[in-house]
Amino acid sequence: MSTEREIVETTDNSILLKNRRFVGAKETVAYVLEDTAASLNINDFKDRYIYDVVKIDFSYLAIQNIVATVWDTFNDTFIGVIVEKTRTRWGKFRPYLLLGQLPLTLLGLWYWLIPFMFPDTPGDYLPKWIFYFAMSIITETANTFTAVARAGFGSTITPEPLDRSRLIATANLMSHFVEDIPKQVFGVIYDLVINDKIKIKLPKLFAGFGVSFAVLGAAFCLYFFLNTRERVAQTIKKPSVIQGLKAIVTNKPMFIQVLSSFLSGFSIGSSRTNFYIDVIGSITWKTIVGIPAFPIKFISYGFVEPLRKRFSTKALWILEDAWTDALWMIVFGIGSINKNFMRKAVILPLMGIEEIFEMCVYGLRRVIPAEISNESMDYCEWKNGYRAEAMIGVAQSTISKLQQAVMGSINSIVMKKVGYVQGLKVGTQSDKTKWWIFALGTGIPIITSSLGIIPKFFYPLSAEKRNLMYAELRERRSKVADRMNKATTAEEVEEIANSQFIVK
Repeated sequence: MSTEREIVETTDNSILLKNRRFVGAKETVAYVLEDTAASLNINDFKDRYIYDVVKIDFSYLAIQNIVATVWDTFNDTFIGVIVEKTRTRWGKFRPYLLLGQLPLTLLGLWYWLIPFMFPDTPGDYLPKWIFYFAMSIITETANTFTAVARAGFGSTITPEPLDRSRLIATANLMSHFVEDIPKQVFGVIYDLVINDKIKIKLPKLFAGFGVSFAVLGAAFCLYFFLNTRERVAQTIKKPSVIQGLKAIVTNKPMFIQVLSSFLSGFSIGSSRTNFYIDVIGSITWKTIVGIPAFPIKFISYGFVEPLRKRFSTKALWILEDAWTDALWMIVFGIGSINKNFMRKAVILPLMGIEEIFEMCVYGLRRVIPAEISNESMDYCEWKNGYRAEAMIGVAQSTISKLQQAVMGSINSIVMKKVGYVQGLKVGTQSDKTKWWIFALGTGIPIITSSLGIIPKFFYPLSAEKRNLMYAELRERRSKVADRMNKATTAEEVEEIANSQFIVK
């Protein structure tokens, strides 16, 4: 067997990343639509919906987050095991993207109809909270199936890392162009409604957009299911739960990513949408401020491939994080001087400039973390001889959900402590509360999550080791495929399947 140096020296990027495109135009469109379906929503306004339309009391929201955490911890594990052991004619992950989307769509419809089922009820009205809570739990379970499947599918649609990076970049570029439009349109209409320029009630506005997006997302998901395939073959023998856990424990790239996410997750904050509504008095200003940066967001994707060839994944991962954090700390510092955060002539141009510079690394921020996650799944195959995308995805998802639940509870309590009053007319919160809303949307989330950048410096896959990994994987997959093609008995197939379970 060749040594590491021999393999690296004989496998330059022109061979390792052959520029072969496994994914054609039709499949790319399907992948883009599915990515769009996952983010085609008005979640930027979810706080406003819960606070001022559904009107769930902050204390009840905190309780819900705690209970949901316990459930998420349990369901993530058994769903991961189910997906990991799945082998069907449609692939390992695609069926769950479809089957998970159907209940999500149906339940999504009910989510936006809660205000009509419980009209004019206070925030502590128990039947309303119980219904909201139950539906949230069911929705989250369906969401887990789709999240685990989506994370795994990205690593199996093509065996070539450069082809995969192109696909991820293309999907993010196109889907974010599409998804930004509904959010901007909703923001303008929202402003007109709350300022009595359009005679429509907020519950009807949220229901109209929410139901439409749910149905459209389901249609996109169906198109995706019918027009994509998984190309990285799974081992015939299914990895056991123990093997899946081993894959998690011994996967250094994944551990670093999870640790970084874990430390970053201790982010106390509030949506910047709340800042524009409660402090500036209009969400439309958010759209206006973002106009100069809008084209830069899409141009930034053009930088990804050249930078991927020139710099390591680790370096780019650190860059996109540090760059964005530094920009928002500048905004926080200047905005906190002499109440500049309330002076439109100061804060709006400042946030516009921040948006321009932040969008320069937008493409990296969308592509690099996804690529690192995919690399960790390939690393599992390289080290262990089998793939465990579902269990790896579960580990990542569980950590994220635990933190979101805990921090969601903390953030709900924080909003209550800073004096936020639900249902007040726009712009009428106290000046003290307005400053806290500004701080919770800019500097405080950065400060409280700053430790997340440290693990990134210890990411283990150097350019040389990464090249070695993909060279050996390509050779190994080719040999297994040849042996499978030559097998004539079930016993031979079983022997080949078992031989893939190796530890390097």
